[in-house]
Amino acid sequence: MSKFGDLIDANIPVLLDFFTEWNEQSTAMHPVLRDVAAALGDKAKVIKIDVEKNKELSEALRVKGLPTLMIYKGGEMKWRQSGEQDANTLISIVQQYV
Repeated sequence: MSKFGDLIDANIPVLLDFFTEWNEQSTAMHPVLRDVAAALGDKAKVIKIDVEKNKELSEALRVKGLPTLMIYKGGEMKWRQSGEQDANTLISIVQQYV
C-alpha cells in the first residue's frame, strides 16, 4: 500500500476510478474519464484502479458500489461518490481542488 500513499500524496488532485471490466457502469465511465483527463491536462491525475487486481486496497477503502470515484490531494481524501458521473460534473469537481 505504500505505492498508493505515494500516488495520492501529490500536490495536484488525483481522481481515482475504482472499476471492474464486468461492471457495465464501470466500463461506461472509461471514455468519460479519458475526456476528463484530456480537459484537465497536467492540473490533475486520473487513475483507474481495477478492484479485482487490488482487492486489499479496495477493501481498506471500503469500496462497495462500482464505479467508485475519489479525489485525493496531499494524501487526504477530498471527495468520494459511487455511480456514474458525466465529464463536465467531474471536471468542475476536480477543479475545486486545483
